Amino acid sequence: MRNRPRGSHLGLLLLASQLFQVGLDNVPPVTLAVLGLNTYLYLFPAAPLMKACVSVQQAYWFRDWRRLLLSPLHHVDDWHLYFNMASFLWKGIHLERRLGGAWFAYLLSVFSLLTGLVYLVLEAGLTELTQDQSYSMVCAVGFSGVLFALKVLNNYYHPGGVTYMMGFPVSNQYASWAELVLIHITSPGTSFVGHLAGILVGLLYTAGPLKTIMKKCAALVTSNGYNSRPGVNFSSSGSSGYRSTGGGYSGYHQYAPNDASPPSSSYSGGLTEEEQLEAAIRNSLNERGQTNQRGAPPPPPPYGFHLPPEASAEDIRMRRLRRFDS
Repeated sequence: MRNRPRGSHLGLLLLASQLFQVGLDNVPPVTLAVLGLNTYLYLFPAAPLMKACVSVQQAYWFRDWRRLLLSPLHHVDDWHLYFNMASFLWKGIHLERRLGGAWFAYLLSVFSLLTGLVYLVLEAGLTELTQDQSYSMVCAVGFSGVLFALKVLNNYYHPGGVTYMMGFPVSNQYASWAELVLIHITSPGTSFVGHLAGILVGLLYTAGPLKTIMKKCAALVTSNGYNSRPGVNFSSSGSSGYRSTGGGYSGYHQYAPNDASPPSSSYSGGLTEEEQLEAAIRNSLNERGQTNQRGAPPPPPPYGFHLPPEASAEDIRMRRLRRFDS
């Protein structure tokens, strides 16, 4: 591991300033950890850039597959790091709140690996179509491919929103594609194929089989005894694992997939919502029957509208006589 040569590090200063403006207490732990890891590997790279970047030549031809793990976590310079991490900061806060920390960490790991694999497939396809070997030698590095996948996911959860690009409103449905073209035009040195790979991975999750596959893999892990806490599962949608209290986040919860609300504090014993409701009604009826058998007075009527007991014919006649007497 080598120290990066000293420079102005203005991008690092801006990133630190933005992070403290948001407040460390307002950044969920997984997002904060990924920010710290990328910054650390920028200052102390695990490998030189030419040995960390990913390409068809290096990864596939020379079988250097570790580049798939290194390339998303290394950046060319401090501005490259700043723009990627500033974008990730906001995406991470929103998505980790929604998905929960465990699933978000799982998601980032899968997106990082798949973005590199899809990038290799696209570059290899371009090499075959054009018969130009230079596509196989293009080496990509940086977190931006993962960011495009997260952008697709974020737009999927906010379908009716609008993103402003250079002052023009763009529907969230097409924002990722518009940003792909805009970045390629304004910054020709960026990896168009790498960003496209990120969009495709995001679509595999939102509109393809990736989410289902990830859930099945997570279920296999938890069923094999790695998750010893009953009723605790990965959460891929629904409420956040973090609750805002005005001074940061309080507590950490993991919800079952497709559960849109936090679980109750009591242990559910693995019952579904319908089974829990049926058991609660059955217990309530049993308690009421036991109370009546002991001769105790019946419980008070519930709040709201309730009808009095029906009067007998003799009671109605007596009420009418009293009305006429008065």
